Amino acid sequence: DVGWIANVAHFFETALSPSGVLYWVGTFVLVMIFTFFYTMVVFSQQNLAENLQRQGGFIPGIRPGRPTQEYITRVLVRITWGGAIFLGIVAVIPYFATALTNVQALRISAAGLLIVVGVVIDTMRQVEAQMNMRNYEGFIT
Repeated sequence: DVGWIANVAHFFETALSPSGVLYWVGTFVLVMIFTFFYTMVVFSQQNLAENLQRQGGFIPGIRPGRPTQEYITRVLVRITWGGAIFLGIVAVIPYFATALTNVQALRISAAGLLIVVGVVIDTMRQVEAQMNMRNYEGFIT
């Protein structure tokens, strides 16, 4: 008898449907986890403390070497918390927009929204760089 398999499959189908709360909570948590994972992988490969020491730089009040690395990691984690929460909120905005307005036309995917935000930020940086290159006053700062 495979009726229990059908029951388990039906449970997961309803619990993890894109219109369910569990789906969006999972999306929020996974976006936060992968934000931390990506940030730690990228910044751990750069050996910031060693490069800073080699170039004669230092952080005032922090000893060179391992204490500098620990300080940089601690600051990076604090900054990443803010970024991860922001990205998580951006990822679940479509759920709340659909739930509050009950308009299915607002169904833009979370990934699509993140891509749009990334493109807008990149475009702003490129425009700012062009304006700085031509000695204009920037509109971001």
